[in-house]
Amino acid sequence: MTKTLTPRRPRGVASIIRAASFLSGDTMRFIYFVGTAGSGKSSLIYAFQEWLTLQGLDSVIINLDPGVEHMPYQPDIDIRDWVRVDDVMEEYGLGPNGAQIVAADMMAVNAKDLAESVEKFRTNYVLVDTPGQIELFAFRQSSQVIMEELGREDSCLVFLADPNLCKTPSGFVSSIMLAATVHFRFNVPFFTVLSKSDLLKEEDLEAITGWSDSPDALYDALTGKIDSRAVLSIELFKALESIGAYRKVIPASATEPSGLEDIYDMVQESFEGGEDLADD
Repeated sequence: MTKTLTPRRPRGVASIIRAASFLSGDTMRFIYFVGTAGSGKSSLIYAFQEWLTLQGLDSVIINLDPGVEHMPYQPDIDIRDWVRVDDVMEEYGLGPNGAQIVAADMMAVNAKDLAESVEKFRTNYVLVDTPGQIELFAFRQSSQVIMEELGREDSCLVFLADPNLCKTPSGFVSSIMLAATVHFRFNVPFFTVLSKSDLLKEEDLEAITGWSDSPDALYDALTGKIDSRAVLSIELFKALESIGAYRKVIPASATEPSGLEDIYDMVQESFEGGEDLADD
């Protein structure tokens, strides 16, 4: 299942603009989008690429989900050219879940070919769309192999928090804890984004951003009704805060779109120590 491919580029005027924006000697930056199933990774990546294009910045997309069937974009590099869940199911006689795990592990075998395909591009940013099931990326060794092969020192992660989970104080703590676990696994610059924020009621969005901005506000919300869940959430919250895992959550939406410039600013702050887009 290992083969070397010529990478594909999007066609049209937009691709020409993106290609022209890359300067000789620039470093490619890898931005991994990670989140639970249904958190909107693919849609946000597509919207973010379109936003980058409007800023005159080149980017390509890697799909790392060997089982995905539908995407809102045409990936420039696709792991399914090497490994597909359907093929694994047929070859090894596995069900969908087992095949997903085996396919995720097989990606490591093709990490070098994947990196060689990326090297053929001249681009500013590589947007990496990770598998829909977060455990297939966050908790399998293959993802570490791929990140090392592509360049860990030039990588960062954007964790997409599920808006429905974050609507309650305990759910918000659970989401922050999951984000912290992923951060611990990879130990690269890390940002948390509240995806699909347009689906939230205004009062829910205000509450979540308030908890994000002020640990005291979250603590007050957690202590409003003391039960076993609240006690556990409070202890988890204290632990997360003590290790520095409690951080600001940025609302974003691929539909509106919104929050895309904030994501870019966070990435730039991490890689370059500040913004590089001129203010109008």
